[in-house]
Amino acid sequence: MGNGQFIEVKSPLDNSLLGKVHALTRDEVDVRIKTAKKAFPEWSQMPMYERIQVLHKTADLLEQNQTELTSLLVKEVGKDKKSAQAEVVRTADFIRYTADTAKTLHGESMHGDSFKGYKKGKFAIIKRQPLGLVLAVSPFNYPVNLAASKIAPALVMGNTVVFKPASVGCLSGLYLVDMFHKAGVPKEVLQPITGKGSEIGDYVVTHPLLDFINFTGSTEIGQKISKQVSMVPQLMELGGKDAAIILEDADLESAAKNIVAGAFSYSGQRCTAVKRVLVIESVHDKLLEKIQEYMKRLVVGNPLEVNADVVPLISTKSADFVWNLIQSTLEKGGKLITGGKREGNLIYPTLIDNVTTDMELAWVEPFGPVLPILTVSSIEEAVSIANQSEYGLQASLFTKDINRAFLIAEKLQVGTVQINGKTERGPDHLPFLGVKSSGIGVQGIRYSMEAMTRLKSTVINLTLE
Repeated sequence: MGNGQFIEVKSPLDNSLLGKVHALTRDEVDVRIKTAKKAFPEWSQMPMYERIQVLHKTADLLEQNQTELTSLLVKEVGKDKKSAQAEVVRTADFIRYTADTAKTLHGESMHGDSFKGYKKGKFAIIKRQPLGLVLAVSPFNYPVNLAASKIAPALVMGNTVVFKPASVGCLSGLYLVDMFHKAGVPKEVLQPITGKGSEIGDYVVTHPLLDFINFTGSTEIGQKISKQVSMVPQLMELGGKDAAIILEDADLESAAKNIVAGAFSYSGQRCTAVKRVLVIESVHDKLLEKIQEYMKRLVVGNPLEVNADVVPLISTKSADFVWNLIQSTLEKGGKLITGGKREGNLIYPTLIDNVTTDMELAWVEPFGPVLPILTVSSIEEAVSIANQSEYGLQASLFTKDINRAFLIAEKLQVGTVQINGKTERGPDHLPFLGVKSSGIGVQGIRYSMEAMTRLKSTVINLTLE
């Protein structure tokens, strides 16, 4: 139970009250963290096959309850029904794959005689052991999938978890927690923490009982956490300013289709959204024409009423930020091609040409439906602009010359280069990482599991006669 204080959760679509969650005090947070820490020894000693069974049951429950959870996602974070349902199904698949992958992480053995100076009597058994107590912090935009991507790998490897969902999206995150509990995860093993970040945020991330922090959110908050807890292992997915680079030999039809889908689905409220286009001058006009054609097909509106691609932004604060970026870009000489219209928190998909590197929109992550076009004269210029960003999450590169694509990909300072495709997270078993200010460590099912475990060697010395 809580202290009697609650946080109201309202829909960004119509401001309707969806529910209330406890605003925990620091003392209450402390109790939950200590409870999860105390549960670690018993949970970590449970046979792995039993933890695997629990994850499979969780996935089954998610699929059985996908209609209800889909509806909640639409109302709570403003996703269209198709995207919300896809998130639920994807999460169930993620959890199952995690459970199955755990079977392969047994460890290994090594023999001493493979190294000069040692004999056959020395060999080692190397096992993976859980770190202990994991703090999982999820964002609003994928409140189910990005929560599960932290919780499931941690649990199956024997860690216990305290889970702090974003205030917006917390009901969906707590729904996921309930599925884990119903599937057999003891409540003390997976402890949700809700409350105002301004009151408990610093206290949670700096708690001395934490053994690992897994965070997805803004670069600003991520950097703050990292500085506060430098000695605690961390896995972080932060911001991005993903560029789509269009070469003169690109399939412009495919490039335009991918750019529009990558930039405007869920109103661009994704870390891996296409956030700027760097196009070679000779194909600029044709690409711009085709992008406009695909933008005309976008459905804009309230997902409670239509199956929209572009939906109201998550808050008035977010909408104001995006709108101010649009206005400042136009004031500095950007050319409005389409969009530039706002109705409350709904900003229509906006395409701005003639954007230059002295404009804020060329560098700042808007997290909204606005796409700047920067014209470049050479590949070298495109790579230079892409690499000058403080972010290094992903980039897209469109060309028919696969040899040249690989050479350029090597020069781009990002975690992932998508050749002839939009920037996106997934498939979930592939490595997902950011360099520079875009993250710490490597995510992806196997990689997350490895990050939340440590290697332990037991060396056996035999006397050989």
